[in-house]
Amino acid sequence: MEEAELRNWVTAGEIASKARDLGARMVEEDISYLEVADAVEDFIVEKGALVGFPVNIAVNDIAAHYTPRPDERTKFRYGDLVKIDVGVHLDGCIGDTARTVEVGSDTYRQLSLASKRALESALELIRGGISLSSIGSIVERTMNSMGFRPIVNLTGHSIERYNLHAGISVPNYDDRGSEFLPSGTILAIEPFSTTGVGEVVSYKRSNIYRFVRPRSKLKEELEKVSSIVQEGYPKLPFSERWLEKRHPSCESALNGLVRSGSVYAYPILRETSGGMVAQWEHTVHVTDKGCRILTA
Repeated sequence: MEEAELRNWVTAGEIASKARDLGARMVEEDISYLEVADAVEDFIVEKGALVGFPVNIAVNDIAAHYTPRPDERTKFRYGDLVKIDVGVHLDGCIGDTARTVEVGSDTYRQLSLASKRALESALELIRGGISLSSIGSIVERTMNSMGFRPIVNLTGHSIERYNLHAGISVPNYDDRGSEFLPSGTILAIEPFSTTGVGEVVSYKRSNIYRFVRPRSKLKEELEKVSSIVQEGYPKLPFSERWLEKRHPSCESALNGLVRSGSVYAYPILRETSGGMVAQWEHTVHVTDKGCRILTA
């Protein structure tokens, strides 16, 4: 990797960590999801970067893929367990990071700590050439030792420029696999701990989207919105909130683009049994001797 590109990964990671912590500090009772999402995304832009994906605000048994709608009024409540997951990019180099906070109470401190300790244990182990299953094994053993389970169908992932999930998946349990981690990889490690059975299911459609492909013979309104999407968000996920600023009342057109196969709608992911979920995540640069944490 050339030095200039590495600097972008480092800077994106630094901004992402500050944006993540800003969001976490804002999570309080009666503060709205929308206030937090807008503030975090505005902060990223103010720092001279771009938002890598819509801020995910996943509460309680929701694990991922939730971001507020343009008119969302939902507010945090006492006892909520909140995951703030933030992405920042500079020229496609993405910092992806998350942390968990609890609103007002301390009921799930150990659950959150299990995810954080599993992340720390994995980071101590990671180096070029290590097996991915051994990373999953340390995550699983750390959580089990504290009385919790990992979510087995959510994984860490390699990242490449403009590609958030670039092909390598890092399990959160010992999957007995034989794949090894190449040195030089940019990797997001994100252990999810739960009080539930340890799986997520698609709950309902979120308002996070990704452009897939252009389609011919679209109706005029769909074609107009498709052009805006292709111009503004050709490679990375976007939200209805963002599109609304460029094209008010876009919900119907978005639904049409999803039906046409031009745009993919991410599903909200929910713990199968309704168990509470915690998440901690860092992006790292893997080296022969270890890894450099980019989002510390």
